[in-house]
Amino acid sequence: MGKGHQGKVAVITGAASGLGEAFAMRLAEDGTQIVAVDLKPADKAVAHAKSLGREAIAIRCDITDPQQVGAMAQQVNDKFGRCDILVNNAGVYPVKFFHEMTFEDWRRVMAVNLDSIFLITKAFIAGMQDRRWGRIVNLASNTFGLTVEALVHYVASKGGVIGFTRALATEMGSYGITVNAIGPSLTRTPGTMSFNKLPGEMTSQQFYELIANMQAIKRIEEPSDLVGAVSFLTSDDAAFITGQTLYVDGGLVRGA
Repeated sequence: MGKGHQGKVAVITGAASGLGEAFAMRLAEDGTQIVAVDLKPADKAVAHAKSLGREAIAIRCDITDPQQVGAMAQQVNDKFGRCDILVNNAGVYPVKFFHEMTFEDWRRVMAVNLDSIFLITKAFIAGMQDRRWGRIVNLASNTFGLTVEALVHYVASKGGVIGFTRALATEMGSYGITVNAIGPSLTRTPGTMSFNKLPGEMTSQQFYELIANMQAIKRIEEPSDLVGAVSFLTSDDAAFITGQTLYVDGGLVRGA
């Protein structure tokens, strides 16, 4: 079990599959109660948590809708009375060149990847301040430290996540709340496997291998490679770490 996780309540967005599901399962193993938030049913994460004797619920929520986020937060408070750990994981990763991009494309990425973090953090931060304890982990991306094509909207949104993380950490430190981000490399998930447009007509597998060969650790990143970072950053061992972006990317971004 993780140090200091026992009995805490963790809210994880995008928990129906991929990274969010993996984060929810690991935090349940660490001893937390789980709230799995997604537009889709997060049955696997909830079942895993309950199999370990944790309380767990899944909540269907459009995290870009202020009213739905408010209702979700109320449901969490009604059930558990608080949120101690917040993992803002949900995001979209569309591949589109800037000259093809519409404002609607831009707004959707910003809404899911950045606006949602504002809305959900805002919904729970006051309670963390009152209790003078909280752990917030936001999903950034190593693309912010790279030169990549066809991801202007995505990279801009993740740059915003890094800025949000640093600035909020400054305000929340005196309340015992830490705010950090992790920056993965391209990770093998159902979402990344469904890319419909890749450079040079590559398959998803070829794209994974291209990125892996650029890393210091030359293998494809899996969700299991990231769960330890979330576990650590939400633990008591990380109580003096805040405002940081930890790249967990096999050494693709080095010295950024």
